Amino acid sequence: MAVNKDEFFRAVTLRICSSLQIKTALDRVFEYLRDYFPIDLVFLDIADESLGANRHIAVATVDSSTPEEIIPLPENLWGWVENLHTPFILTGSDQDERIRAFAPHIKLEGYSDLAMPLRIEEKLIGFLILRSRGAGEFTPEHVDLLAVVAEPFAIVLANALAHEAEIKYRDILLDDNRFLRRELLSQMGDEIIGGNSGLRHVMEMVRQVAPLSNTVLLMGETGTGKEVIANAIHFASPRKDGPFIKVNCGAIPESLIDSELFGHEKGAFTGALTEKRGRFERATGGTIFLDEIGELPPQAQIRLLRVLQNREIERVGGDKAIPVDIRVIAATHRNLENMVSENQFREDLWFRLNVFPIIVPPLRQRKEDVPALARHFVELKSRELGVAIPPAIVPGALARLMNYSWPGNVRELENLVERELIQHQGGQLRFETVLSGDNNDKLKISADVDEGDISNLDEIISIHINKALKKTKGKIHGKGGAAELLGINPNTLRGRMRKLGIMYRQKKGKSA
Repeated sequence: MAVNKDEFFRAVTLRICSSLQIKTALDRVFEYLRDYFPIDLVFLDIADESLGANRHIAVATVDSSTPEEIIPLPENLWGWVENLHTPFILTGSDQDERIRAFAPHIKLEGYSDLAMPLRIEEKLIGFLILRSRGAGEFTPEHVDLLAVVAEPFAIVLANALAHEAEIKYRDILLDDNRFLRRELLSQMGDEIIGGNSGLRHVMEMVRQVAPLSNTVLLMGETGTGKEVIANAIHFASPRKDGPFIKVNCGAIPESLIDSELFGHEKGAFTGALTEKRGRFERATGGTIFLDEIGELPPQAQIRLLRVLQNREIERVGGDKAIPVDIRVIAATHRNLENMVSENQFREDLWFRLNVFPIIVPPLRQRKEDVPALARHFVELKSRELGVAIPPAIVPGALARLMNYSWPGNVRELENLVERELIQHQGGQLRFETVLSGDNNDKLKISADVDEGDISNLDEIISIHINKALKKTKGKIHGKGGAAELLGINPNTLRGRMRKLGIMYRQKKGKSA
């Protein structure tokens, strides 16, 4: 019968594009094609060069038969297949020796196939194959008619390939995300080393604040583990399934920080060829961790203040307020209060950030955690370095580690363990470089307290505060006060004193 090729093209295109499910769309096309072709099955195949095979991604049939999913091709046939451009007929009795060689691989005995190569920009991506029971069922007219719809089938197959790749990478990312979440969760709560000892007060505050959405400020020296505490807050919060975006404010050039944090519109500046979401937008529904917050330049401080006040951002070059549902955790090793007095940090931003400060103590103030941390890093670094059996630590070495003042805090201990493992020649780890004669200038015993007299962190902090109060003659607030000497907020110091039961009466006429 005469066929209007324009109408045929339109009808096939509508059907093959009618569903995101490729199998559903192919079933609809199959029913329509049966009016024009003597077919019993239709395959949509991928030419998978990595497998050296054709692979079915969708099959439509008149019955429940399911052909082999993967059809391996010999190397000598693969080159021939790659050079096919127009539809062709396959039968087991074909005179072409290559087709006869091809027939057993596709189990063509007793069938006829009409195969159409599908190409995108001249690259072969797969085939549409119509199959009929019996030999000689297809004619040159059938070949001409099928060639009309090569393009829509190629586009649909390309989209199916792209979707398949997207699903694959999504599954990889989800698996990685589950793995990383398990790794992070294993470090939280009581699992955080020191969570039941030197960091127990910090973890109490984490448990108080984690279920809420307020801003948290983590303060402490470099290397004390502020990022680990930020992880604990996020993954113990209702936002744990949302994104957790980390930003080191000191690592981003000042000229780029606005664009990185808040995004930019297309054409906002030279090189802004497309719009870009910033870190705050990417953190929507989750938490953003701003490490080294004291390094933010003034303009970024103004923008951050707006985020904390209104929970909305404005992209660079834009004039539209974009709402963001985020929690902000900030961290710093600097004294922000002093920076405010020196006009290096905005006072209003400091007040916004300082709603719930958590001070992460340095390692020298929680030396009872050193043995557990050392053992943890020995196991961790042994895995990273490929050491099959983590070596033990000699008891005397642990004593030396506990007597060291650790100016670089937990990070310095981690690096020391890694160096010791690299230099390890067998036996137990001795850490002989600690307190050795040629390192006395760098590795000195902490002179704050006699380690034998200290039973827990509260006592260490209490002694340290009393020393500061004695030095300032009881003055807590203001220039030369104990709070300034200790580098903390006066209200924080008074709260710590009340918690530790430190009573210090001022001389008459003096004000704390």
